[in-house]
Amino acid sequence: MQTQVMFYLLNDKKVELKGSDAIDTSSAFYHACLQASYFYRQNQRVFIYTQDKQSAEKIDEMLWAFDSDSFVPHNLVGEGPKQGAAVEIDSQAPTGHRPVLINLTSTVPSFANKFQFIVDFVPCDESLKQQARERFKTCRKWGFQVNNQAVAECA
Repeated sequence: MQTQVMFYLLNDKKVELKGSDAIDTSSAFYHACLQASYFYRQNQRVFIYTQDKQSAEKIDEMLWAFDSDSFVPHNLVGEGPKQGAAVEIDSQAPTGHRPVLINLTSTVPSFANKFQFIVDFVPCDESLKQQARERFKTCRKWGFQVNNQAVAECA
């Protein structure tokens, strides 16, 4: 089975108000939470791969508070149930199998081919956009089916 990759082109809309909390809707972290929620509702197990431990902890915290109407079961790797929650987060390579990878790092992880579907993001910042272009090229070079799509505007 060929790995499919979707690069989401982020807009530069910076802040949306949700209740009394400000949310950076241009953030890859925000959109990673949206994607994790989407795949969880599709009964897919997700691995969110982060650049470092602090980023993993940030995503963990964001998912706790992300949607008050609909909780997404998640945990940092090594916490929670033995088989892991529906969404696991770590800055190290995964040890178990999950079909969906959400990549929040600056490179394509060496283990990317173990996933059926990969979500990645193209930020507006030019230097980060260039890194995303390199990831896009790498995915193509590795034989992945690669597409891109603009994120939907937030209401």
